[in-house]
Amino acid sequence: MIQLLALDVDGTLMGDDLLISPAVRRAIAAAQEREVVVTLATGRMFDFVLPLARELDITAPLICYQGGLIQAPTSNEPLYRATREPALMREVLEWQAQYGAHVAIYADADVFLTERRHPDEFYHYVLGERVTWVDDLSSVLERHEPIKFVVFIESCEADDIKTELERRFEGRMELTRSHATIVEGNPPGVSKGNALRMLAAHQSIPRAQVMAIGDQDNDISMIAWAGVGVAMGNGSPAVKAIADWVAPPLAEDGAAVAIERFVLTPTPSP
Repeated sequence: MIQLLALDVDGTLMGDDLLISPAVRRAIAAAQEREVVVTLATGRMFDFVLPLARELDITAPLICYQGGLIQAPTSNEPLYRATREPALMREVLEWQAQYGAHVAIYADADVFLTERRHPDEFYHYVLGERVTWVDDLSSVLERHEPIKFVVFIESCEADDIKTELERRFEGRMELTRSHATIVEGNPPGVSKGNALRMLAAHQSIPRAQVMAIGDQDNDISMIAWAGVGVAMGNGSPAVKAIADWVAPPLAEDGAAVAIERFVLTPTPSP
């Protein structure tokens, strides 16, 4: 019996329109009526996810920043929070200058950029409303505590840039693709999988009774760790390959179908 359900947000819970379908809402509400603990697990910041949690009556701690923050919607104090070493972030900025990369830094509760290569709507959709433009990203490190960085790339460059960053910063950060055009760098040990493991322990729920649903490579760790791991039909090949079951795509309310199959059905099986 599933007792903890972790849902990725973008591509799983909602699409580019940022709307959650009625079917998915009903499925989440039905799971909650059965006293299943529901959480959201996302690379987005806490302030972005908080309104969604309130809409869905989620009271369990939320997993944000790819697992770098675990915090309940009703609390000002996190259960867990990871930050970056400023010295390492300065190395990232050196790489940015050499490569000419388009980088954003998440620090404290904001996200900082120096240049616009896309319309403002793009940044607000991808990064949320707390976007701050600065002249120099290194100045951010003097006044704020960095959490993670993202690199905006063309989808055809993603694998090469991820490989280059892995070579350059081997063992000193977690690198993942959270979107076709985004590579993220997080503190060592930070992942949705590790965060879900910590949350399950906090809730005293065994791994076998945890279910995770996601669609991108950054969801692999939690889908692999969960007792039942589900990939969305619109997901990446890598996430589908490790999942116990592949749900229909977002457009067909795949998350709702998965919840019905594994949470609401008396004897679910992958």
